[in-house]
Amino acid sequence: MADPVLQEVHLNFDLFRKAYEQKDFNACPELLTKLKAMLAQLRSLPPMYEATPNAAGELTVARDIYEHAVVLSLKTENEEAFERDFLQLKQYYYAAVGTGRLPPSPQEDLLLALNLLRLLVQNRTDEFHDELELLVCMSPDALDNPCIKHVVELEKSLMEEGGAYVTTLLARQAMPDDISTYTYANYFMDLLEKTIRDQGDVNNNDAVFFEKAKESAPCKEIPSLQLINQMLSHATKSDQIHGSENDS
Repeated sequence: MADPVLQEVHLNFDLFRKAYEQKDFNACPELLTKLKAMLAQLRSLPPMYEATPNAAGELTVARDIYEHAVVLSLKTENEEAFERDFLQLKQYYYAAVGTGRLPPSPQEDLLLALNLLRLLVQNRTDEFHDELELLVCMSPDALDNPCIKHVVELEKSLMEEGGAYVTTLLARQAMPDDISTYTYANYFMDLLEKTIRDQGDVNNNDAVFFEKAKESAPCKEIPSLQLINQMLSHATKSDQIHGSENDS
């Protein structure tokens, strides 16, 4: 029997996507808030990860909703919403996949790259390197993705050249141009250029100096990875408990 809550989620997600595709950005936030409230009723989602009969479908639609929420925040140029919704989305990328109930998302590397770019633009270099190391720990091939590679090369240039204005211009020219979602990187690149211009005016030159990151900790010491391991442990225990119940 179909879960009525899950059916209602899909129904409202269809309404959200229709408004999203029609660029009705006044209706989208209200629909998104309603969807998030519905998702809170699904116990298969983080942090519970209960092995419910519809767990795979619930995890998939929830991840899809948060991916749309993150891109919506870029369309509406809302950095706070991006950070808030990406923190939710990241749980599905790092933890839900580890439970074996959810295949990788085609949008995953693109949105992870955009989050790295956000941290770089906000001069949060320690967090940038923590997230980057976490990516490599979770997926050794992550740096082969053109979008992630682009952000990493930009960060290296900014550190080596002290944030020279020309670095951002060259980075724009080097942006992958065949991946539609990554075009939203232009929003963060605009913010980066503005930061460099503003601080360059103060310093009477074209440079802004980004903070150098502290020495990276080993993978096992990254706070984000510790949290993910805890969630995976919880999900595994949940599977074991439900498995035992089914055997009895």
